[in-house]
Amino acid sequence: MQKVIIIGAGFAGLRAAKTLAGKNLDVLLIDQQNYHCFQPLLYQVATAGLEPEQIAYPVRGIMHNWPGVRFLMARVEHIDRSAKQVQTTMGSFSYDYLIVAAGGQTNYFGNRELEQYSFGLKTLNDAEQLRNHLLSTFERAAYESDPKVRQALHTFVVVGGGPTGVELAGAIRELVKHVLVRDFPQLENRQVQVILLEATDKVLGMFPKRLQQKTLRRLEQMGVDVRLNTAVEGASADQVQLKGGEVIPTHTLIWAAGVQGVSLAQSLELALVRGNRVQVQPDLSLADDPVVYIVGDLAYIEQAGKALPQVAPVAIQQAVTAAKNILQHSTGQATSNFVYRDRGSMATIGRNAAVAYIFGLQFWGFPAWVVWLFIHLMSLVGFRNRVVVLINWAYNYFFYDQAIRLITANRKPGDVDLAPALEHIQATTK
Repeated sequence: MQKVIIIGAGFAGLRAAKTLAGKNLDVLLIDQQNYHCFQPLLYQVATAGLEPEQIAYPVRGIMHNWPGVRFLMARVEHIDRSAKQVQTTMGSFSYDYLIVAAGGQTNYFGNRELEQYSFGLKTLNDAEQLRNHLLSTFERAAYESDPKVRQALHTFVVVGGGPTGVELAGAIRELVKHVLVRDFPQLENRQVQVILLEATDKVLGMFPKRLQQKTLRRLEQMGVDVRLNTAVEGASADQVQLKGGEVIPTHTLIWAAGVQGVSLAQSLELALVRGNRVQVQPDLSLADDPVVYIVGDLAYIEQAGKALPQVAPVAIQQAVTAAKNILQHSTGQATSNFVYRDRGSMATIGRNAAVAYIFGLQFWGFPAWVVWLFIHLMSLVGFRNRVVVLINWAYNYFFYDQAIRLITANRKPGDVDLAPALEHIQATTK
């Protein structure tokens, strides 16, 4: 049997493997994690709404009924296209066809300060670290005597007006309003400042203008300070510097302003385009190597004169096309060009509110929120995960409580130090 290697067990990698299963091929799926993560709900893990394992599912559990598909937990270190080999931490593996669906990573646009002092939100580890940090800031602020330091601890800056930034800003605002004000009796909702910065003149740029305006209005009603046409220039442990000179004292900078391809792209030894992405042919293969396909966040392809966005629906559709092209190429048939069919976009804006643009129809408010809940619930992998998430959502909705308010050992280096609060407690209890 011909050998197909798929790098990455994200949305694209799994869909490609499922499409090739039972097709008389030897398919090897490689990922450095043994689970698939449902990234659209990472912000709920970060804001104590869901546990990490509720939005993840073991890869082997997903594919155990897929004939001809094997899984290898390893990190891919290099792709040797001349020898048709993938070199991993578990050895080298040869291929006849290769699908690279390695995904993306946070794009800091070369700014080392932002990379060092901000929180990204691309992995389960990122979400758990951010949750620990958010809760730690309130623990320290509760015993901080300096009002300026306390206000900086209560100021949260989110950069990026896309779905991730909008959803995260709204979730932080509601976490404070409905939950943390009860945990910390001395805390008042108005003391907490959530700032959403967007470098362009609109939020949710891929949505129709009417939905953008409704999103902006809803965020402002929730108490989010939305600043358009505002770019970040630098950061440190206790402040954010904006272009133009303004400084925002804060201990929390969350970066949701960009995605770029992972560094593995460089091992393909090709000239990369903007965002560390690989220019692909219309059929998603490489111009000089028709047996190598690039899909997902790593692939750069234009449609109607615009680059396709780095979102899950694009990645899934590309994976299906790449897998079918491998089947066609292996039997001597011509491959098919990729055509993205945009079925729409959605974003939630806190409790009872969302915006949705589906099949040309626009929804907002409570109806869009219900549609958002249903689609995201059904998109989770595993019946157990769906049930547990549904129970959590119902509990949070009816009791205004997010139960996963745990500060664990998984903390980012240089995170908020709780020592001042602990010293104060010790001094007052002597």
